[in-house]
Amino acid sequence: MVPTARLCILAVLCSVALFAYPGGDLGSVWVDLAVLNGILVASAVIDALCAPPVSGIALRREHPPVVVMGTTAELRWAIANRGRRPVRLGLADELAPSLGARTRRSFLRLAPQASATVKTTISPSRRGRFELSHMVVRLTGPLGLGMRQRRVEVPSLLRVHPPFRSRDEAELRIRKGQILEVGMRSARGFGAGTEFEMLREYGPDDEFRRVDWAATARTGKPIVRVYRPERNQTVIVLLDNGRLMAGQVDDVPRIEHTMDATIMLCAVATRLGDRFGLVTFDQQVRTIVPPSRHANQLSRVIEGMYALEPALSESDYVGAFRATITRFRRRSMLVILSDLSAQAVSESLIPALPLILRSHLVVVGAVRDPDIGRWAGEVPRDAADAYRKAAATSSLTDRQRVSARLRGMGVIVVDAPPGKLAPMLADAYLEAKSTGRL
Repeated sequence: MVPTARLCILAVLCSVALFAYPGGDLGSVWVDLAVLNGILVASAVIDALCAPPVSGIALRREHPPVVVMGTTAELRWAIANRGRRPVRLGLADELAPSLGARTRRSFLRLAPQASATVKTTISPSRRGRFELSHMVVRLTGPLGLGMRQRRVEVPSLLRVHPPFRSRDEAELRIRKGQILEVGMRSARGFGAGTEFEMLREYGPDDEFRRVDWAATARTGKPIVRVYRPERNQTVIVLLDNGRLMAGQVDDVPRIEHTMDATIMLCAVATRLGDRFGLVTFDQQVRTIVPPSRHANQLSRVIEGMYALEPALSESDYVGAFRATITRFRRRSMLVILSDLSAQAVSESLIPALPLILRSHLVVVGAVRDPDIGRWAGEVPRDAADAYRKAAATSSLTDRQRVSARLRGMGVIVVDAPPGKLAPMLADAYLEAKSTGRL
């Protein structure tokens, strides 16, 4: 049972009046005040007991099953009065603060057997799985002095997906890949594909080595072979969910950058006819999305990683690689999204790479911190700046040394600034596809 604002105002007014006109004996005011408070409390309790039961109120929460982080969606509360008495009702939903609800409360009156819908908006600032459970209902008594309150179980599930920030860049790469498929030169000149498509007459921009001499002899005019990039190839992203991915770059955790790169790579690969899969791991393999080129594969990939929260532990690359090659034996492009921290790469990643380098094309993608590059290039003004500059320079040197070591093992390394990892990985995929490295 909860007191109302009306009860508090009435208590204050009665107390002021009692002290302003105490009657004959000022000492008896305190006794009168105690009696008055007892009467008010008893009245509030009786009024709350006379309020309609909460069991007569039906509640339902309505919202989209999936909301993209940073966008706005509508959330509705459907309330129905199944009783025979009118009700004054207060409603509060236990929504997480990161959902960014415009309001979590509502107050309304409902006639007998009436229903109403109250709307609000949410704008989530954090991705993940939100299991919405309780709502608090308050029913006011006939006199408005007391309220009956109860928590009501109203379960629903809301999934907040990561945003696709590189959507425009993905469309550009898809068009570039489609240009390659029709035998034209791309803007970056990746060259022709490796899968034979047709014969046609020689043109001024064709390579001399593409001439088919047998067809030329039969027709009496120069004929060239046209190739297109191979289809039905496999691209698998191995997304690191260990402690390195919890570090922030450009005020965003590293894993957010790699999720955007994963989404873009999936969109480009599936639209170009290749199969795309996902493996997420830290100390153990978290999710595996089998490779596919279906139109709904992007949704499956997002579902497989949207709820990830970096584990504050070292990642088990050996276990992740073994799980990958056990399930997917066909030659694939394996894209490892992690960080190029010198110690972690030297102690964990490099010893595990021989497991997959023998039969797969391996790409390592990471996002570098622009603050470190800025600190390494600034002129120190005091001892603290000098120490910071030395540490930043050492970090950059170690990062370059690790990258060179990986390239020496045959790994394609993409070390990109924030916002550029996704398009640079897509370019690496298109180049490998057009040159036949897959």
